[in-house]
Amino acid sequence: SYYISPEKSTLCVDVAHREHAILQHNHKKKVALYVGIPFCPTKCLYCSFTSYSLEQHKHFVGLYLDALAKELEAVAQHIEGYEIESIYIGGGTPTSLNEAQLERLLIDVTSRFHATKEFTVEAGRPDTLNHEKLSLLKQYGATRISINPQTLNEKTLPIIGRDHTVQQFFDTFEAARAVGHQNINVDLILGLPGETKQDVAHTLERLRPLAPESITVHTLAIKRASQLKQELDQFSLLGAAEMEEAIELTKQYAAALGLYPYYMYRQKNMLGNFENVGYAKEGFESVYNVQIMEETQTIFAVGAGATSKIFYADENRLERIFNVKDVRGYIDRIDEMIERKKGELQWT
Repeated sequence: SYYISPEKSTLCVDVAHREHAILQHNHKKKVALYVGIPFCPTKCLYCSFTSYSLEQHKHFVGLYLDALAKELEAVAQHIEGYEIESIYIGGGTPTSLNEAQLERLLIDVTSRFHATKEFTVEAGRPDTLNHEKLSLLKQYGATRISINPQTLNEKTLPIIGRDHTVQQFFDTFEAARAVGHQNINVDLILGLPGETKQDVAHTLERLRPLAPESITVHTLAIKRASQLKQELDQFSLLGAAEMEEAIELTKQYAAALGLYPYYMYRQKNMLGNFENVGYAKEGFESVYNVQIMEETQTIFAVGAGATSKIFYADENRLERIFNVKDVRGYIDRIDEMIERKKGELQWT
């Protein structure tokens, strides 16, 4: 009826089974927390997320953390008695904060909330990490971190606006292991400008010895608000047939590393209309990733550009509460952001 290939239908069923193992334990008294840090060292070519250059906005960081702490406190007061299954600190790049700022953030979160299943921090770009920051993440209870090179081809990194090297990624990964991080995710993007199927194979081959607990494979999406969209005619991108071969390569490498597909989703304007797939070792699936996509659990989101999703289980209904995206606006209007949440807190 839907012209789905046997391979895609098998993928869908495999993912559904693994998601079900997580979703079957949902309860209206279980929620998640997302904390957004909208600062980055630089803006990547393909990025359309709420993110601001840390160099240009560094004078706002302290004020932003003040506002964030106020919103965290308001959420904590209103969900007392609920189980926080997962906490996810994302961005932006949370680890673009300096050591003192990062520790303050971690204290602000962990002094108010405790995750019963998973505490993820997007460590993101290797050039924002060092031994002290990795140790802080471990000290304050992060159970899962994500270090995201996107590619392990040196030629591609400057094209996509990443200032780190491939060696920096390897050094950072090794440092994370050395301080005790035993659940590390690596994000990759297929179809980056100028890359071929052979470049994808090169990335996967270099990643193999590290044996990460999970790999999230993204197909390049040409987002309306990205620099890539504005400069698209300057770049050579993979065609649909070669993209399909590259995706098949990632599937084979994931299987060889003992990783299984556990969640998937599509975005607008993806090359070839393919999908993003998360692979993980048994027992290392990200609870938050499944919940954010399936939308059957309440997720409180704090920070600039964050969107809370309030799930009314009895009605199978979802309501969204949006925070303003602009950092200055978020700081100035924090009381308004808190009031917006209060207006929906009858979901209990």
